[in-house]
Amino acid sequence: MNHSVDWYLERGFDRATAEYFASGRKLISAVKANDDFTLTLTFDGKEKRLLDCKPFLKPKTVFEPFMDIAAFQRVYLDDTHSVCWDIDPNVDSEQVWSNKVDICPDTCYIDSVPMV
Repeated sequence: MNHSVDWYLERGFDRATAEYFASGRKLISAVKANDDFTLTLTFDGKEKRLLDCKPFLKPKTVFEPFMDIAAFQRVYLDDTHSVCWDIDPNVDSEQVWSNKVDICPDTCYIDSVPMV
C-alpha cells in the first residue's frame, strides 16, 4: 500500500525520499560501472539513472577497497537487487556475509539522477 507524499513528510522523511516511496519502490535490473566511479543503473528494466559513487568512496570506510577502479568495476546485483561489491573477490559472500558491501535499491534511486 502506497501512502501520499504528505504521509511520508509527516513522519520525517525528506521530500526526495517521500516522493520516491509515494510513487512506489523500484528494482534495479542492471548495473554497469563507469570509468569515472559512477554507476549506470537500470530500474525496472527501462529507466536509466546515474549514481555518482565518489562521495562515499573514502578512506577508513567500508567503501575504501573500491577506491581502486579495478575493484570498483567488480560491481554486481545480488538476489535482493542491491548494488554490491565483494571486498575479496576470492571469498564467497554468500558464505561470508562480512565480505560484501552493498547499497539498497531505494538509496540508489534516491541518490541517482536520470540519464538523458
